[in-house]
Amino acid sequence: MRIELNGEAREVRGERLDEVLVELGYGGATVATAVNGGFVPAAARAARVLVAGDRVEVLAPRQGG
Repeated sequence: MRIELNGEAREVRGERLDEVLVELGYGGATVATAVNGGFVPAAARAARVLVAGDRVEVLAPRQGG
């Protein structure tokens, strides 16, 4: 299915947010996620089913000053 990931169109096989994160290489990473502008906590990712056209944002924390 085609989704938008961080502003770029991507084709993914997974249906749930947790599956898509693993598929895209974010499996063990500490990241924040949102779908269609709504925050999705880590504990809810396995229950969040994606549909074609969803906008997924994945943000990794940064350090610095």
